[in-house]
Amino acid sequence: MLFALICTDIPDGLDLRMDTRPEHVDHLNGLNEKGILKTAGPFLDDDGNPCGSLVIIEADSKHAARRIADSDPYARAGLFAQIDIRPYNWVFNNPGA
Repeated sequence: MLFALICTDIPDGLDLRMDTRPEHVDHLNGLNEKGILKTAGPFLDDDGNPCGSLVIIEADSKHAARRIADSDPYARAGLFAQIDIRPYNWVFNNPGA
């Protein structure tokens, strides 16, 4: 099952995001190599700076998706004020359909 991880950064978290980005990218590359990651990218604020993340993953359950979300270096560093996990149905432009 697919899950959307909708992550909101803490206020003034840009420096923490940039400092942690290499580990975050390595983490996502690892998920991608395992076939877990489907797509990911940052939300942008009005100035074009990253202010959150959308990560779509495949997991067996919402609990498993939570474990994956919590293992992200951004989450471990305290970047996210909130992580909302929602089941997701990829209807349009799904390369696996």
